[in-house]
Amino acid sequence: MHYPAHLSTLILHVKWMMYWIVFAFFTTAETLTDIVLSWFPFYFELKIAFVIWLLSPYTKGSSVLYRKFVHPTLSNKEKEIDEYITQARDKSYETMMRVGKRGLNLAANAAVTAAAKVMQHLL
Repeated sequence: MHYPAHLSTLILHVKWMMYWIVFAFFTTAETLTDIVLSWFPFYFELKIAFVIWLLSPYTKGSSVLYRKFVHPTLSNKEKEIDEYITQARDKSYETMMRVGKRGLNLAANAAVTAAAKVMQHLL
């Protein structure tokens, strides 16, 4: 019985996800274009208008850009992205195991050293 509520929440999350992905690309591009185009008349006003267009529920700008550019690119590169994520997961697991072992060895050595010092003071 809760399915329509869950579905509407899911749709809302997808819309915001599309917005934030497009906005992240915009922010990255903005960093470069600010240096080159900040002298252009009405540049900052155009940026504000673009962000409003992205956010507007009437224009659905972020959805348009996501569906036209981002989604096709991600779909074409999906296999490469999945391989990269798998490699990153495997490397992070190996790194955590190595760091964990090193940390346990340091803790064990510190405990043995502390115990040896305590024994010296007792004798």
